[in-house]
Amino acid sequence: MLSDHQRETVHSAILEHQSQQFNQGGLLPILHAIQDRLGFIPADATPIIAKALNLSRAEVHGVITFYHHFRQEQPAKTIVQVCRAEACQSMGAEVLWQHACQRASSDGGDSAITLEPVYCLGLCST
Repeated sequence: MLSDHQRETVHSAILEHQSQQFNQGGLLPILHAIQDRLGFIPADATPIIAKALNLSRAEVHGVITFYHHFRQEQPAKTIVQVCRAEACQSMGAEVLWQHACQRASSDGGDSAITLEPVYCLGLCST
């Protein structure tokens, strides 16, 4: 169930972006706005968004799950993204990833960070 703050955030994002390109074009901006404000897209927001855009819940859920950027759970206060692409792996990202995983799991599962794999941050030469 959405909190009052989450519900207001979802409705505000819909109102801001609903008119884009015959409604359906507003889905991605709405999802981005919700995640930018809440840090994730609550599952209970899906039917609200679907109804507002005249889409099925499956269509909205499909977009949320297709794009790796969208989170479906509240992240920790600190989010660490590590590139998992081949170019970064050749520069040592695999060692960095393993170290980050080890440190994140060493606190007994009550991590103060959310560790996210991403693909191409454009930083492989640094």
